[in-house]
Amino acid sequence: MTTRSSYAEVRAEVLRRHPAGQAPGGVSVDDIVQLRLQNTYPTHLDIARTMARVMRDDMAAYDADPRQFTQSLGCWSGFHAQQMIKAVKRLRGTTKGAYVYLSGWMVAGLRNRFGHLPDQSMHEKTAVADLITEIYTSLRQADEVAINDLFKELRKAREQNAPQSAVDAIIARIDGFESHVVPIIADIDAGFGNEHATYLLAKELIKAGACCIQIENQVSDAKQCGHQDGKVTVPREDFIEKLRACRLAFEELGVEDGVIVARTDSLGAGLTQKVPVSQQPGDLAAGYIKWLKTEEISEQTPARDGDLLLYRDGRLVRPLRSPNGLFHFQDNTGRQRVVEDCIASLSLGGADLLWIETDTPDVDQIAAMVADIRAVVPHAKLTYNNSPSFNWTLNLRKQVRQDWIASGRIQPDDYPDGASLMGAPYDDDPLGQEADARLRQFQADLAERAGVFHNLITLPTFHLTAKSTDELSRGYFGADRMLAYVNTVQREEIRRGVSAVKHQHEVGSDLGDTFKEMVSGERALKAGGVHNTMNQFESAAE
Repeated sequence: MTTRSSYAEVRAEVLRRHPAGQAPGGVSVDDIVQLRLQNTYPTHLDIARTMARVMRDDMAAYDADPRQFTQSLGCWSGFHAQQMIKAVKRLRGTTKGAYVYLSGWMVAGLRNRFGHLPDQSMHEKTAVADLITEIYTSLRQADEVAINDLFKELRKAREQNAPQSAVDAIIARIDGFESHVVPIIADIDAGFGNEHATYLLAKELIKAGACCIQIENQVSDAKQCGHQDGKVTVPREDFIEKLRACRLAFEELGVEDGVIVARTDSLGAGLTQKVPVSQQPGDLAAGYIKWLKTEEISEQTPARDGDLLLYRDGRLVRPLRSPNGLFHFQDNTGRQRVVEDCIASLSLGGADLLWIETDTPDVDQIAAMVADIRAVVPHAKLTYNNSPSFNWTLNLRKQVRQDWIASGRIQPDDYPDGASLMGAPYDDDPLGQEADARLRQFQADLAERAGVFHNLITLPTFHLTAKSTDELSRGYFGADRMLAYVNTVQREEIRRGVSAVKHQHEVGSDLGDTFKEMVSGERALKAGGVHNTMNQFESAAE
């Protein structure tokens, strides 16, 4: 994923500086070469620059072939991200097309010094940057552990006078090593303040390694989770200023290919904080104001002291307001506002990708909105939240039921139209099986029909951690006790080849032993001797 110097190139460079084969203090050239190659990225800003290029290349590949979409899972710790990417490498043999999503929801809920809190921009500003740093530290350590294992093989081969072809094969694996480092899409919420605050925070995320920043068009101090009520959007010119703030942060730090995801919550937002000033018909402000819910000023509804009035289509009207002063949008205008938001973000705000927050997982709904956007901006691409806030089983089964009724395959009373459709008896029913088939195809359909370049699940590791801990706890504190751990955790780790089964190795024990040998030689006090219980897992795949 990045151009790295080869083993031979690094060794030649180090030997030019230390032709005797040792640096001052008796440090071996071979040890210097290993450490240089283990350090796959000099700084996290280098990561941001390289991963931005990776994303741009992936976006170009998607434009050429929509089947080449990308995916990510939301991770709330470096270890989650590391294990996810290791799993991808075991499955595919490559990390290509796999990213990490960094969810503001999970930072608020799980990485918050103030406690477990809702997704309302209530976590510290530094928390997201800190988590990006942690994730890339973990991914880089995965590189160090894996490359150290390769160098152990190389040393052993040389000690045993293996054929040069065997030595060359190991060096080829070192040169061909693919880093665990992948792009992170980082959620900056609504910017945590004004446009200057957004710029300052964006710089911190980028310096931590983020090549892609996702920002939403809600009011910063009234931000709500996208799947909750009470969302308040800002006028489009206000949002465009924050998009520009993010772009300037990328440019200042030399991340010229930085990617910005402009998210709109307008589909479910019925309120706005302020009425923008329209300078002329058809400008951005006018396009926003036209969707306000108003009532005409008349003898029956006269103007009152303190009223805000608008002149619209030759009539004086009063925008309807809540007791807290927020303005209401007209009912059932969310779709139109979403399309206009997206066009403005792309054409005027310089956004690279869109995010449309929806209330149900419906390919047809998303595809229809994207078609309208692409009528103006032909290559518009989306990042889509395959959210755990959706009841996927119930939604997809209802969609199948409706389609089958429309086609005449079933009658309306053949299946229930409610929560009972979620029941386990339908798991093996033809309707349930068809819904599952659509789930399996859902992301590919979004990519090919709805312009979705990147599919993500925001909170999977939150739910997985809760479910897995519950499963283990129920067994361990119940009747199975140790069998619960062995059966639900360790046995599966071994059989799947999950390297974390050797937990000491996973966190760098062998890496530490190697460094001790580098500086202490035979005096090194190593952890990986014959009495290390991790040797019981030698047959487990790395």
